[in-house]
Amino acid sequence: MLRVGLTGGIGAGKSAVARMLAGHGAVVIDADAIAREVVAVGTPGLLAVVAEFGPHLLRADGSLDREALGAVVFADSAARRRLEAITHP
Repeated sequence: MLRVGLTGGIGAGKSAVARMLAGHGAVVIDADAIAREVVAVGTPGLLAVVAEFGPHLLRADGSLDREALGAVVFADSAARRRLEAITHP
């Protein structure tokens, strides 16, 4: 079975290529979509992120402020590893 990984920056065309591949029968696994599901409101993942990094990362509606979390974890590799330990299993 051939496995292909699509990577690239914002606007690089990853989604367009994924749609084209899916149109030809490929199974597409969207890691961005999965990452959002893992920390959706009410999930154990979100509870663990809040327990580890604090409730200040929640928006008024209870969802994760991904930008605020990114500011924390992309500035600190140890924090990023702690987040990965929560979200990657």
